[in-house]
Amino acid sequence: MSGDNRTEKPTPKRRTEARKKGQVARSTDVNSAAVLLVGFITLAITAPAMWAGTSDIVHEGLARTSDPSVVSESGMADLTSWALRSMVPLVAPIAAAALFAGVTASILQVRPKLTFETVKPRFSRIDPRSGFKRLFSVSSLFEAGKAIAKTSVVAIAAFIVIWPRLSSLASLTGAPPGAMMGELGGVILRMAFAVSIAFGVLALIDYGWQKHRFEKQLRMTKEEVKQEARQQDVAPEVRGAIRRRQFQQARRRMLAEVATADVVITNPTHFAVALRYDGTKPAPELVAKGQDLVAQAIREAAAEHGVPVLSNPPLARALHREVELGQTIPESFFAAVAEVLAFVFRTSRRSRIGRRALTAAA
Repeated sequence: MSGDNRTEKPTPKRRTEARKKGQVARSTDVNSAAVLLVGFITLAITAPAMWAGTSDIVHEGLARTSDPSVVSESGMADLTSWALRSMVPLVAPIAAAALFAGVTASILQVRPKLTFETVKPRFSRIDPRSGFKRLFSVSSLFEAGKAIAKTSVVAIAAFIVIWPRLSSLASLTGAPPGAMMGELGGVILRMAFAVSIAFGVLALIDYGWQKHRFEKQLRMTKEEVKQEARQQDVAPEVRGAIRRRQFQQARRRMLAEVATADVVITNPTHFAVALRYDGTKPAPELVAKGQDLVAQAIREAAAEHGVPVLSNPPLARALHREVELGQTIPESFFAAVAEVLAFVFRTSRRSRIGRRALTAAA
């Protein structure tokens, strides 16, 4: 159905289903902005202690290198290990604050919920045609504009902070290291705060965009809203009975389609998929699939109607997982399925395509 007909706001049930699938409105830029801002604030607070601690580590390291035994390969390894361990307490507050900010930003955007739907392998995600469409979508244009805005923010912030202080920075030539580091540190922190605040504004804009896009994706048609309302008016027991009857009818129709299939590919016991290729479609069509008891019923129907059954566990599992009933197989399966059909057409006279090929050859 066309997306233009989706004019109704999503129902609570629709939102709950989307939530279970891991579909939420979330902006990664909010996390990045929070981590940057909190990290730089913590750095500004702990800067004196970090400077003193780093100075002590440098002095201690130089003092240790005065011992000839330390200059050896093993001694330098020990010295490096000691320096890294000494830096951990200085860096730990900043890392802990940044981690807390990132986790808090995620929790404030979405309620934590564990789901594996978003990490399931899907061949459609690597389809070049889908990728090409996404490349020129509105979302891609927005992301490109956001990337340009981020680069501009850094450049503008650096200009605003550094330009008024060019003369003071130029006067640092020949200044003591302490004074030079103090002035440069102040400039860097001011620039960091300016960038963090600008990133925060961009993150709010991005979150609003992600929220708008998510709400648009969840919109429903009037017919979907009416159908959901009708389902909610029916008692749960009746809904369950209707679903069972619908499932049984769909299963009978699916098993009837096995008689028209050209081949059934099995796991060999846990999965079974039936494919048909009559030349009217650009690729073979999946007409039946199932696992365990349903797979057994498909194999029995194939044996009853003389449909060839071949064991190919990887292909059977992949087709069962990726292809829905009535769909043609994706391009990624063409080579594997072509080999199966070629073998069937060579060894079986039952297939309509095989019979036509044999007749033409005769």
